[in-house]
Amino acid sequence: MADSSRGRSGASARPLRRHEVAERIKRYIIDNRLRPGDPLPSEGELCEALAASRSSVREAVKTLDALDIVEVRHGHGTFVGRLSMSALVEGLTFRGLLSPEDDFKVLEELVDVREVLERGMAQRILDTLHADHLTELDALVDEMEAGLAAGREVITIDRRFHALLVEPLKNDLISQFSSACWDVYGIVAPHLQVITKQDEIDTVNAHRAVVAAVRGSDAAAFDRAVEAHYRPARRRIAAARERNAKAAAVAGAGSAPGAGPAPAARL
Repeated sequence: MADSSRGRSGASARPLRRHEVAERIKRYIIDNRLRPGDPLPSEGELCEALAASRSSVREAVKTLDALDIVEVRHGHGTFVGRLSMSALVEGLTFRGLLSPEDDFKVLEELVDVREVLERGMAQRILDTLHADHLTELDALVDEMEAGLAAGREVITIDRRFHALLVEPLKNDLISQFSSACWDVYGIVAPHLQVITKQDEIDTVNAHRAVVAAVRGSDAAAFDRAVEAHYRPARRRIAAARERNAKAAAVAGAGSAPGAGPAPAARL
C-alpha cells in the first residue's frame, strides 16, 4: 500500500509535459466554447487553470500556434486561432521539396484528391451555383485563356475558378482543404516546368466544359469535364518524372570511374 501511495504522489508531483499542457489548452477551448478570435486567459491564469508551469505553458502555446489552433499576438495576448490547415500545407510542402520523387508523389496525390472532391460533390455543385457564379466563372476562363496566350502564369486564376466552384456549398472544411491543396501545388508545381501548347488548349477547354455542364445541369458532363481538366496535370507530372529519370541516368553515367562530376538531377 505504501509503495502504491508513493507512486501516486510522485505522479501527481511530476511536471506536465508540453504535449499534456497542449491537450489541456485544447480541452479548455472546447469546454469554454471559445471560437476563433476569442481571447485566452493570460499566461499566469493559464498556469493556474491548468496546474502547469510557465515554461510548459509557453512551449505548449508555441506548438499550438504553429498548428494555428491558437494565435499569439505580441503585445495583445493569445487568441483562439483560425483553425486552418496551415500545418497540412507545411507538412506536404516540405515533403514535396525533400526530393524530386516526393515532388511527383505529392503532386499526384493532390491531383487525385482535388479530382475526387470535385467529382464527388458534382450534384451539389450543380444545385448551388447560380447565374452570377456562372458569369464570373466564364470571365475567369476568358482571363485564363488570355493569360496563357500571353505566356503568363495562370495558377492564381485557376485557383480562383476552383474556389468559386465550391464556395456556394458553404462548407468551410471543403473550402479550406481545397485552398490547402492549392497552397502546396503552387509551391511544388513550378518544378514541372514548361506547359505545352496542347496543355494550354486542353486546360481552357476543360474549364469551359465545366461551366457548360453546370449551366446545363448535366452531372455526367460535369464529371467528364473535371476528369479532362486534370488530364494535362497528369501528363505534366509523367513528363517531369521521365525527364528526371533520364537526368538521373546521365548523372549515374557521369559518375562512373574516370568521368567528370555529374550534375544534380532536378525536375
